[in-house]
Amino acid sequence: MALGEATMDTRIFITGHRGLVGSALWRHFSAQGHRQLIGQSSSELDLRDAVATAEFFHRTRPQIVICAAARVGGIAANAESPADFISDNLRIQVNVLDSAVSTGVDKVLFLGSSCIYPKFAPQPLREDSLMTGALEPTNCAYAVAKIAGLTQVTAIRHQYRLPYISAMPSNVYGPNDNFDPHTSHVVPAMIRRFHDAVVRGADTVTCWGTGQARREFLFADDLADACAFLVANYDDDSPINVGTGTDVTVAELACTVASVVGFRGDIRWDCGRPDGTPVKRLDVSRLQALGWTTRTDLAQGIKDTYEWFVAHQDSYRGRSVHAEGPSS
Repeated sequence: MALGEATMDTRIFITGHRGLVGSALWRHFSAQGHRQLIGQSSSELDLRDAVATAEFFHRTRPQIVICAAARVGGIAANAESPADFISDNLRIQVNVLDSAVSTGVDKVLFLGSSCIYPKFAPQPLREDSLMTGALEPTNCAYAVAKIAGLTQVTAIRHQYRLPYISAMPSNVYGPNDNFDPHTSHVVPAMIRRFHDAVVRGADTVTCWGTGQARREFLFADDLADACAFLVANYDDDSPINVGTGTDVTVAELACTVASVVGFRGDIRWDCGRPDGTPVKRLDVSRLQALGWTTRTDLAQGIKDTYEWFVAHQDSYRGRSVHAEGPSS
């Protein structure tokens, strides 16, 4: 079943529906009028538990599943807990995909990550560059788990002839992100750091690395729109990139965040900290050829994200790592 064939009563299970991407998906489908959305928080359903996951699928019988649950974190979290990242993500993926097959789910969209591409793959990153070179060491364990998920989706297509698909988003940010200063990804980490500096009246902010690494950033609500588009319009063995097709240096990102937050001091760089992959920009020509393009520019997306952060400071998700959204 493609989403275009679904009705407003089609049962759609969004794993990780309280996370960054999952909550954006929930907003998107709710706004479209879908009445049978299914979601469970990690405290209600531990997707690492094979028995509990299978029982949930048999009880709820989803018809479409979008896999937005994962254990995620930034460079520091990946470096400190690589065993947890590979173990948790492998179990989540296997349990969800096995349960989907066993209960006859019509269509599954599995979300990978742009970090699974080889560290020095040609830019922009094409889908056929997957598994052609060494991974970035700082997130190798997470990347290997995600590659296993893509491989499982392809294996299911071949063995069971089911229209399950995979997509690789670029760095995702937006409302309901993780703003913990030690474990978050670069956009929420910067928002938190510059905001705290403004509150303290600090004259300087120090950011990790040299600032010269280049990254592509995708607003979560745009990714949700792309996911719905792909469920309705895509059916292919190959994973497909989802992004803006443009990038900025991390230093340029810092200047944009500082401007949005209202920080007017000096930005310094801790060059002893890792930059990660030097350049990471996706080739999104295949997705654009299907008819989808992003809508939100970086400055507007950061403004919307910052406004959400300010409004939710007392309750934002600042935990160290979680099982509620894909890495970005």
